[in-house]
Amino acid sequence: MAKAVEEAWPGPLSGLVVTRYGHAVPCERIEIVEASHPVPDESGHRAARRMLEMVHGLGRDDLVLALISGGGSALLSLPAPGLSFADKQAVNAALLRSGAPIGEMNTVRKHLSAIKGGRLAAAAFPTLVISDVPGDDPADIASGPTVADKSTFADARAVLAKYAISEPRSVIAHLDRAADETPKPGSPQLANTTTILVATPQLSLEAAAKVARKAGAFPLILGDALEGEAREVGRVMAGIARQVVTHGQPAPPPLVLLSGGETTVTVRGKGRGGRNVEFLLALAVALDGLPGIFALAADTDGVDGAEEIAGAMVTPDTLERAAKLGINAKERLADNDAHSFFEALGDQVITGPTLTNVNDFRAILVLERQDYAFAGAT
Repeated sequence: MAKAVEEAWPGPLSGLVVTRYGHAVPCERIEIVEASHPVPDESGHRAARRMLEMVHGLGRDDLVLALISGGGSALLSLPAPGLSFADKQAVNAALLRSGAPIGEMNTVRKHLSAIKGGRLAAAAFPTLVISDVPGDDPADIASGPTVADKSTFADARAVLAKYAISEPRSVIAHLDRAADETPKPGSPQLANTTTILVATPQLSLEAAAKVARKAGAFPLILGDALEGEAREVGRVMAGIARQVVTHGQPAPPPLVLLSGGETTVTVRGKGRGGRNVEFLLALAVALDGLPGIFALAADTDGVDGAEEIAGAMVTPDTLERAAKLGINAKERLADNDAHSFFEALGDQVITGPTLTNVNDFRAILVLERQDYAFAGAT
């Protein structure tokens, strides 16, 4: 996004962008800083402080362009007064383990931050946004640093109580005090702010649907905002794919089931996770080798969870190949160890940094038996 602005901007320009380690693109007039995701680090902390300082004191004739995409919640981490950076890291890690959906996580993040929940918009400026959240609500993308926040301190307290998160005590005390609420809809601080969505999950699914049609498969978009436990969504998708194979509904094969959104993983095991690969492993277990079904699931930024792996693929012989290697798919699923499962099979999808993020992408291809035989031969 920063590179595109540099290339299109005719006049003087300066700025600061923070992105994930390994995802920087060289720019001439905009400084690029790399930081940690999904758990914030000191590099992101320093960058967030500098950004807030850059917009302080701007006047009516100043123009600030905010370029925001998914991942900003972790990358732009500036604790509210009275909280330490370690406090924010601890709460963020606990929320990631809890299985809380992104909306609930961001409710807490906004109320522990000096920059999120509209606080960056002390000066009015337009915002260009790439959505990676279900529903494309700008208030949830990177925890909405330039957008009015409808949630409250009470909502944030309720989220932590729901997931039995009671530490650090400084965080609980901060939420109990509720001393500095985020800017709400109608706030004069945000009166001149304009937000424009330039890329969304739905657009990516529509592009995939066009590719499917050209290949002769009927595309069915199931939704761009699917949420829930990754393994449960996988089981549901397996049921839909089985219905296509068995009854030709909602349409006969060849058919592609497309979906986006952001599932969650409640971590109970000791494995390497990722939500997309956990979805796929649950899908494979539920399908149990049903012929003619292939699947891909990946995070569109090229990183599924904390791994530098976008996702993986499932084929009708996934479980059979795993068994020959002595790998029990159900045990790996129970241990949240889907990354290791697909790594052993050589079925990981590794893209490297894609330099965009429109959330998760899932495609399940259902073929007729003669098409499946042809695909296997090629």
